[in-house]
Amino acid sequence: MITNSTTAGIDNDLAIRIDGAAPWSPETIAALAALCDRAEDHGGPGIVTVQVSGTPDDSWSRAMSVPLVNKWERAVRRLERLSMTTVAVAAGDCGGPALDVLLATDYRIAAPTVRLMVPVADGVTWPGMAVYRLAQQAGIARVRRAVLFGIAVEADEALGLHLVDQLAEDPLVVLAQSPELLATLSRPELAIRRQLMFDAATTSFEDALGSHLAACDRQLRRATTGALS
Repeated sequence: MITNSTTAGIDNDLAIRIDGAAPWSPETIAALAALCDRAEDHGGPGIVTVQVSGTPDDSWSRAMSVPLVNKWERAVRRLERLSMTTVAVAAGDCGGPALDVLLATDYRIAAPTVRLMVPVADGVTWPGMAVYRLAQQAGIARVRRAVLFGIAVEADEALGLHLVDQLAEDPLVVLAQSPELLATLSRPELAIRRQLMFDAATTSFEDALGSHLAACDRQLRRATTGALS
């Protein structure tokens, strides 16, 4: 399970709980956007924590529309591109909004009960951007059954595919009580590495070189001034 209590080392102002059992909604979009606002205003260092669990039932898609889905996907993309490190803590079945958000984070700690599920609507799996992220992060062959047939990715399999990074009985407590992990995740330079990694999938060597050289120059300057994080 994921605890509800305030836990040392976690900034509650930079934390949100996403209930995957609740369909995508304007309220959920607004809450995620507000979290991104706070993170952007904060500026770091630190981490943004999202607690995710739940998956929608078979009737969830009846209230959906393409404009609403578009707004949600843009909010998740904004989370994915924050200048702060993002961490997901997950438990139980995670589908719908919960899966979307988990796949957009930098580091993921899950309970052994976790199951990643592409939600099903009217007998077929939902073709949202979770499909894109699953295929990008784990490979098409490894997520084929989940994407095509809605077969759950169990905890051990998710760990093996690196869709989650760590399994723990209480993910949030483990995160908060691991000062070395918190210190590593809080480094502001991680966001630059994330963007370089994302760009590598679609950018030629020649086009990418300038960005990597700029990042190297930044690191060398930080080393010279003793400001390494």
